[in-house]
Amino acid sequence: MSTTIEELTVNYEEDGQLVVKELDKSVLSKGAWTTILFRYQQWDPKTEDYGADKYVVKRYKKMNGEYRAQSKFNISSADQARKIIETLQGWLDEDPTA
Repeated sequence: MSTTIEELTVNYEEDGQLVVKELDKSVLSKGAWTTILFRYQQWDPKTEDYGADKYVVKRYKKMNGEYRAQSKFNISSADQARKIIETLQGWLDEDPTA
């Protein structure tokens, strides 16, 4: 378990192989509930290389001094990421108070 936001990662190792490699992260909110957007790549044993960039939004709750994953949303492709960006940008452009 992680006790600080800086320690939170999506890196995952299996049998000595880094299966999920974190490339970057952005902390979207801090506090008792923390939200982080991660950029990562997943190891493909068929090609023996890491695949295309992927993204996941993870929510953590701090309990007893440790962050515990509560939920996640995987962004399945760059196309889906672009659509999310476009939609949010459109909504923000419509709302003058945003």
